[in-house]
Amino acid sequence: MSYGLNIRPESALDFVSLGALVHRLDPGIIPFRKATECQIHVSGGEFNCAANLANCFGLQTGIATAMVDYPIGDLIAERVRVMGVRPFYKRFKHNGVNGPNMATVYSDRGFGVRGPVVFYNRSNEAGAMLKPGDFNWNEIFGGGVRWFHSGGIFAALSETTGELIVEAMKAAKAAGAVTSFDLNYRAKLWNIWGGQERAVSVVKRIVENVDVLVGNEEDLQMGLGIPGPEVTKKSKLDPSVFFGMIDQVLAKHPQVKVVATTLREVHSTNHHSWSAVAWINGKTYVAPTAELNVYDRVGGGDGFASGFIYGILSGEPEEEAVKLGWAHGALLTTFPGDTTMATADQVRAFAKGGSARIQR
Repeated sequence: MSYGLNIRPESALDFVSLGALVHRLDPGIIPFRKATECQIHVSGGEFNCAANLANCFGLQTGIATAMVDYPIGDLIAERVRVMGVRPFYKRFKHNGVNGPNMATVYSDRGFGVRGPVVFYNRSNEAGAMLKPGDFNWNEIFGGGVRWFHSGGIFAALSETTGELIVEAMKAAKAAGAVTSFDLNYRAKLWNIWGGQERAVSVVKRIVENVDVLVGNEEDLQMGLGIPGPEVTKKSKLDPSVFFGMIDQVLAKHPQVKVVATTLREVHSTNHHSWSAVAWINGKTYVAPTAELNVYDRVGGGDGFASGFIYGILSGEPEEEAVKLGWAHGALLTTFPGDTTMATADQVRAFAKGGSARIQR
């Protein structure tokens, strides 16, 4: 399958991502104001993809990121090793008082009619301090790399992180890699230092170097500055609004060959209708719709992206690649935490119409 992409057949690294590592404190279904204990999950949109591709699908992956030398950093680094991801760290020393820090995400799971609540402590975050020149891309890509990935959450952290993504994308393209970017627009983060207008200007320069875009209708509108319809007026499972925006994406960024996203209708915190769609080199593909009993929704989008990327790197037919992403994202919502606990066999079985009730 060509996908319109020039995919290297083999390299020392199948996939490298650039982003910030975080730890998520999760009190389960208990709201934080009443919590007495938490689970700790290691996360980060870009890391999640690298971890999923390594741990579930067996690819050779790496993460370029900030690491702080203190116990929280040690905890996070251990999880990176367990998931099989090769780290490329820019190290920072903690001063014992106020940082630099590894960011904290607070996220309860909600239950039933009560939705999850997410908030951050990204004060003095090491990841936001990353800047062009912090990584030796020639060394990281020296043995070859097939795919490079970053995302909008990392781009939103500071005035230097977007510039670092641009530098990395150009180096990855020079090394022969396919490049992807998950728009992941987060107004809370962009509003700290410039809002949507700044987001559009930063993301534009990044996407000029991108082959594969991941993002829903809101991401396309807010991150790329593309006007679109009022998406809330249609079903969240209707792919027509998403596909109707592709021409505008290509008018701004004609080099893009793939645009994909998940479709999710939230009936309650624990009951979602779930699908996925992709525009691939001029053709459209839609996954089935599954009714999900959701345990922890965080990371489902990254689960889709990683399964979809695996399908492309494996040379699967386009429709099968979309289904692999859809299936892996669905399975990820059945586990605690942000990264995968699924096996490749489970993903393939579900993609073929396995255990969940599916409406075709």
